[in-house]
Amino acid sequence: MSNEVLPAKNFTNLETIPIPHNSNESYSIMWNSNYKQFTLGVEEEYMVYDPATRELKSHEQKIVTEGQKVLKEKVKAEMHQAVVEVGTDICNNIDEAREDVANLRRTISSIAGSLGLAVGASGTHPFSHWQDQLITDHVRYSQIIHELQEAARSNLIFGLHVHIGMDNRKMAIHLANSARYFLPHVYALSTNSPFWEGRMTGYKSYRTKVFDKFPRTGIPEYFDSIEAYDTYVDLLIKTNCIDNAKKIWWDIRVHPVFNTIEFRVCDVPLTVEETIALAALFQAIVAKLYQLRSQNLNFIQYNRALINENKWRASRYGLDGKMIDFGKEEEIDTRALIYELLEFVDDMVDELGSRHAISSIHQILENGTGADRQLDVFRQSNSLVPVVDYIGSQFLKGI
Repeated sequence: MSNEVLPAKNFTNLETIPIPHNSNESYSIMWNSNYKQFTLGVEEEYMVYDPATRELKSHEQKIVTEGQKVLKEKVKAEMHQAVVEVGTDICNNIDEAREDVANLRRTISSIAGSLGLAVGASGTHPFSHWQDQLITDHVRYSQIIHELQEAARSNLIFGLHVHIGMDNRKMAIHLANSARYFLPHVYALSTNSPFWEGRMTGYKSYRTKVFDKFPRTGIPEYFDSIEAYDTYVDLLIKTNCIDNAKKIWWDIRVHPVFNTIEFRVCDVPLTVEETIALAALFQAIVAKLYQLRSQNLNFIQYNRALINENKWRASRYGLDGKMIDFGKEEEIDTRALIYELLEFVDDMVDELGSRHAISSIHQILENGTGADRQLDVFRQSNSLVPVVDYIGSQFLKGI
């Protein structure tokens, strides 16, 4: 992959925002005493497959049962029995997050191997069909299947969720509003699902095309306050659209239980280093927006329809296309916009202790995303079996 793309000029999307004198929120924030509030939590979804056939295979919850003996509640079942979900503890910094994710991958891989199975991390399996996969016997999943039918049964995908800690929900909704703009940029870096049911889809990330069939997904609307967001949730519950706020599956949300902003847009990456790089970038974005807010500055709020244009481009082309800079009202190479984003958050990464993790973003820009590397393996072999082998080989790389 070539990285012969110069960074675009500085972001043109900053504007001052008025802070009412009677506001309940305090913006006299001393940045240096607050950066440690941005804790991290990382959730990954892994595929379980037969190392002989390379097909997805139900582990009959044996991996979860054995995993919980060691990892407690950090490993969970998912709707499909060929999926394992893991989640870190609350991590104070990116190094703690890396150690935790590495341990989770190492432990799950070891347990799977002892059961004659293998695990990998890709947004979709290259050729297994969802119709062949068993559904986990659990009341929550039964309810979702009953409500969403084929959309739920076919939702055999694997994502990355990153939680960034916040000290209060009022600030969280403001930062989530602004962070929406950057979702396509980070998503483009994560693209890792070019195949679906044995076909080359033409997308760098087909995972989100599968998930789009669910309601309440994608880029959320702007909410002018946490009270407005809570009113929205309460109305959905009152009118039997949902029974709890966890059934709002947006690409970013103020978490309904934890005091976090949760980023849900990314495909699960092939390697630990990529996961940690993306987590560090999300953390830096939140920290930068928090700093701006403390200075009565904010990022211009673009509506969902405009941001979705960039998300579609990221899904289709990954790093190899163009996105729209809505401040300049022109197309810019996606790589250039990501270099610009790295420049935008650069003064945060040393405060957060994450420069070494962020540096892996440059490797993705140079070497391609997981999707690019999967496609390279397929083009060299003209077979999807080596692609699955490659996915498996990357799972513990660097650990």
